[in-house]
Amino acid sequence: MKSAVSLLVAILFLAGFAGGAPSAADPQTAGKCMTCHKEISPGLYNQWAKSNHAENDIGCIDCHSEEAGEPDAFTHEGALIATLVTPKDCGTCHDQEAQEVENSYHATAGEILDSKDAYLAHVAGGEPVAITGCENCHGSKIEIDPSSPNMLSPKNWPNSGIGRLNPDGSKGSCTACHTRHSFSRAQARQPEACSKCHLGPDHPQKEVFEESKHGNAYYTHIDEMNLDADPWIVGVDYYEAPTCATCHMSATSSMGVTHDVGQRISWTLRPIVSKKKENWQAKRTNMKNVCNACHSNTFAEGHYYQFDATVDLYNEKFAKPASAIMKIVKDKKLMENPASFSNKIEWTFWELWHHEGRRMRHGASMMGPDYTWWHGAYEVAQHFYFKLIPEARKFKDPDLDKYLDDLLTNDPMHSWLGKSTEELKEGIRSGKMQEVYKQMFE
Repeated sequence: MKSAVSLLVAILFLAGFAGGAPSAADPQTAGKCMTCHKEISPGLYNQWAKSNHAENDIGCIDCHSEEAGEPDAFTHEGALIATLVTPKDCGTCHDQEAQEVENSYHATAGEILDSKDAYLAHVAGGEPVAITGCENCHGSKIEIDPSSPNMLSPKNWPNSGIGRLNPDGSKGSCTACHTRHSFSRAQARQPEACSKCHLGPDHPQKEVFEESKHGNAYYTHIDEMNLDADPWIVGVDYYEAPTCATCHMSATSSMGVTHDVGQRISWTLRPIVSKKKENWQAKRTNMKNVCNACHSNTFAEGHYYQFDATVDLYNEKFAKPASAIMKIVKDKKLMENPASFSNKIEWTFWELWHHEGRRMRHGASMMGPDYTWWHGAYEVAQHFYFKLIPEARKFKDPDLDKYLDDLLTNDPMHSWLGKSTEELKEGIRSGKMQEVYKQMFE
């Protein structure tokens, strides 16, 4: 229940009275913000007016004021204003959250600017699509433009990329998840908050979640999720289903909230060959802590048993041999065109691991069977056997052909190509073929 004073202040704010602005800054200046922006940006104003910030007397100046000498400071209506609000600014009140974001993998997303993904977008597409596509999820380097009214270059603003490189040296954008100006915790806890970036052919977490039993339970019990609760503890405040936030960030009965999204992830599924993360055992224990709020430990252990085996299968059967093929091709300079991605075999290899391979792994990680098999391993196998290898054969290189011949003849994971259907079926029935993959379950 607000105090009478706070309630009066809020009423004055909503009415647009200049003298009643709840702010650590000069009330008259803060009141100008409300009076003007309520008129020119009513949607923005109303988002704020119904937010927790407004309920707690946090006004425009509290977030948007700037210190003299900062690179993005400018004078506006008699006040020194920040051109954009960064995690450093949010950290004034939300220090722990800002520090966790700074330490997270999200904060490094802007480093894609120097990656092969960005190179491909620039050369195969062009700069406009690299900006509106890649950089609007990953973030871009925000540059100050003194000739612009808000001092930002239109090439990199607007941008709420999760790894945005800000003029004050901070990384990231809190508004990537907590959309301004309502900053609703209920909104940030829903899977749609993550789906701007975590979807599509190369990392379809949104789609995998939707097809999983977790997603089915969420969408059929959304009214029972208690999304605006504080605190929001799985198994206590809600128990019908998880969201992305539940598993990767939110609290359990024995574990607090974290804004470092890597603290519960034991594999890195992004690269060509998946690797266990540093201190992966502790991170897996953290995730199992979430699982155990609704499942038995046997259930959680069984999931990881199956998940690990699928990742090992992808690594050993497809990723490592495909990488070996490409290494021979590159070491011997067999490709005709010098630029990366100017040869068909490079595109085939890229899609094998970057698209199909990631779908296979993400499907297994989030219990999405269709993405594990039909959108995943099925297409990985098709790319490997009937696209990548035929392209490699076209070089007619003796060393490369020798590697391929040995792989397809002597490796029990690949020698199925030279056997009869009946022989293979009998191997499945007898369990002999399963022995080939036994080490992946150990």
